[in-house]
Amino acid sequence: MTDPSRIEHAYGAEQIQVLEGLEPVRKRPGMYIGTTGPRGLHHLVYEVVDNSVDEALAGHCDEIFVRLCDDGSVEVTDNGRGIPTDIHPRTGKSALETVLTVLHAGGKFGSGGYKVSGGLHGVGISVVNALSEWVEVTVRRQGQVHRQRFEQGTPIGLLRSEADSSGKTGTAVRFKPDTEIFTVGIVFDYATLSGRLRELAYLNGGVRIVFRDERAAALSPEGEAHEEIYHYEGGIREYVTYMNAGKDPLHPDIIYVNNEKDGVQVEAALQWCVDAYSDSILGFANNIRTVDGGTHIEGLKTVLTRTFNTFAKKRGKRKDADSNLAGENIREGLTAVLSVKVPDPEFEGQTKTKLGNTEVRGIVDTVVGESLIEFLEFHPQVIDLILEKAIQAFNAAEAARRARELVRRKSVLESSTLPGKLADCSSRDPSESEIYLVEGDSAGGSAKQGRDRRFQAILPLRGKILNIEKTDDAKIYKNTEIQALITGLGLGIKGEEFNESALRYHRIVIMTDADVDGAHIRTLLLTFFYRYQKTLLEGGYIYIACPPLYKVERGKNHTYCYNEQDLKTTLDGFGGKANYTIQRFKGLGEMMPKQLWETTMDPTTRTMKRVEIEDAAEADRIFTILMGDKVAPRREFIEAHSAELDFAQLDI
Repeated sequence: MTDPSRIEHAYGAEQIQVLEGLEPVRKRPGMYIGTTGPRGLHHLVYEVVDNSVDEALAGHCDEIFVRLCDDGSVEVTDNGRGIPTDIHPRTGKSALETVLTVLHAGGKFGSGGYKVSGGLHGVGISVVNALSEWVEVTVRRQGQVHRQRFEQGTPIGLLRSEADSSGKTGTAVRFKPDTEIFTVGIVFDYATLSGRLRELAYLNGGVRIVFRDERAAALSPEGEAHEEIYHYEGGIREYVTYMNAGKDPLHPDIIYVNNEKDGVQVEAALQWCVDAYSDSILGFANNIRTVDGGTHIEGLKTVLTRTFNTFAKKRGKRKDADSNLAGENIREGLTAVLSVKVPDPEFEGQTKTKLGNTEVRGIVDTVVGESLIEFLEFHPQVIDLILEKAIQAFNAAEAARRARELVRRKSVLESSTLPGKLADCSSRDPSESEIYLVEGDSAGGSAKQGRDRRFQAILPLRGKILNIEKTDDAKIYKNTEIQALITGLGLGIKGEEFNESALRYHRIVIMTDADVDGAHIRTLLLTFFYRYQKTLLEGGYIYIACPPLYKVERGKNHTYCYNEQDLKTTLDGFGGKANYTIQRFKGLGEMMPKQLWETTMDPTTRTMKRVEIEDAAEADRIFTILMGDKVAPRREFIEAHSAELDFAQLDI
């Protein structure tokens, strides 16, 4: 028996920690920004920019300037009202110091500061302050300029104020993330930030966002800063045009909705395309990308299905006895951006990836429905074009239905009904199981012999799978390799809600050769997953294996090199006079099973890349350009990015 007195002595009041001020943020940063990796690092910039965007939403700001400085810091400046600097009645400190040092302090909780905002939880700028080595804030308002510096969340001195004759107003926040928090390094990715800033400019038509990268200018005297300006008077209409670049629109005029009901602002832009066989719907709530959908998306889908089925009967495209067109039939080829501004948004979790307000469903249904009917009444030719495409999709669904029944009969436990070439693993727990998609029987043979059959499955694919970017559903389901992927992985049917419980493996690994054909097959597979079941990429189920390119042998020792830099470093370490041999692996079939295991498949030594989608709209556009029918946009893309390619290493 344990002595109770010992328990009381060991665990008493002195063991209870009380974290004050911003200490909780530095102690558990993941609770506030999700991760201390690259995603969390970039989240700091978003938090500061969102404050400026909230000023724009309130009608007080029309220009935001984001600068990547050469010392690793970031500066965000706007021409809004400026953070208040008078004394806060509860804290006894300036309002500026209060919002920088107190969690859940801001102008977004009551009705006085902002009608709508993206910074729902009020922890944004204070969290940035807590996780930065230093922060410098400059506020211009009411004829004065105010400055204050903070280090690791602590004010350094008092707020300094002086007269300002510039006549300008606004806030400038410059911060340098703390290396004690972001231990993997502080490197801001230009493409990641530019994607989000461009998105914000589309969502807030008329706001001018300037993005300037001064890091290159510091590297050499000839270096020049790179600057881009995002300014779209057409707002989300221009966003849809951008997403549909390289596609053939079914109708030239974008259907646009912009109205308010019960305090909720609803803005939507829709356009169908001829050469697309899936939909691409981007949803936003208070400028926040709702990757998991929500009630606003549900309302949009409902009104589209009801409206077009009504018009189908009204225009004689469907008889009363005919079954209704399904929602996925009507949405085939649709590109849509839906943005709602909600005074009191309810998001599922701190990540804000799904809108939960039940009233928004009906509001979107009503607002979009009224505008959509008005547009279609004046554009009957657009109705007919969209309905004809939807009916074609409906008719093609017969093949899909047969495939659906086939897939549903494939029980996870009935391995005899799975593809014959699938070498399954013995585990029946998807969370610990992984499958390698390899090209051809040669690589498949090495992988089957080298794997750990307890949790690793192998599915060899013959040749190059269909490019489903330009393939309709009927052809998809008739293709042997595609059918093997669908049944082998347990993907269900395109257009259906993703069912994680049916997924047979939680790690789907693309393992192709390190040559042009291997890269093409990898791209085709990524296209398939993106267009067929995008949730697989959004959920982090898709990985890319990283087999070595070279094996360097020196005496009895050998080293595997995974890229050209690895090889150079290895050879430099040997010196000009060492004797060594280099083996180049162009195909996985050239590797012995043991080699493949220890370099690429062994969980204790391998390196794998998880495929993620940071910018859904940009990903959609790139897939269309690279994998679509039109040659001109693809040529333009290659020419524009040719300077980034290393032609000396091109493997033809």
